[in-house]
Amino acid sequence: MNQRSLSEAQARNREAIRAFEQKSGVVLSECYQCGKCSAGCPMAEYMDLMPRQVIRCLQLGLLEDALRSSSPWICASCNTCSARCPHDVEIADLMKAVRQEADRRKIRPVRTVSLFTKLFLLPVRWFGRSHELTLTAFYNIGSGHILQNFIHVPKMLTGRKLVFLPARIKGGKNMRRLMENCEREAEQR
Repeated sequence: MNQRSLSEAQARNREAIRAFEQKSGVVLSECYQCGKCSAGCPMAEYMDLMPRQVIRCLQLGLLEDALRSSSPWICASCNTCSARCPHDVEIADLMKAVRQEADRRKIRPVRTVSLFTKLFLLPVRWFGRSHELTLTAFYNIGSGHILQNFIHVPKMLTGRKLVFLPARIKGGKNMRRLMENCEREAEQR
């Protein structure tokens, strides 16, 4: 078993973990590991580390463990964990900060979640609105599951649940400009 020195990990990652606290507004020492966040999380069964364990990793200086966990990517940001916390620790905000840092460092423990996140706004950028067929096509190609859910296409077409060509919205240039402003603002954070 690989042993690690916690004091070395804490010293090595001290500044990065302080940055997480500032970015998310979470004071890690406020969490006393009661487990209410994990017990109420609707996505917990799919996570490799429970929300309290992600916090514990950061408390102990085990930044790499938190960044390589699939949990921040699986987190639905529903805020159930934050609502249940007796100390009002904004765990969902912390998970978002961990996910953003992992993405910045190109750590992608759940590749398809990262892929979906990136592809979701493509149709909005191009057409001014979401278009399920475009999103699904790019996601299936990118994830390597090209024919995933293909069996449902005929039924969706006959039920008019699937549109081949999306209608563009009026003011598409304004939508693209709005998205570009949001992306610039996100990069500055």
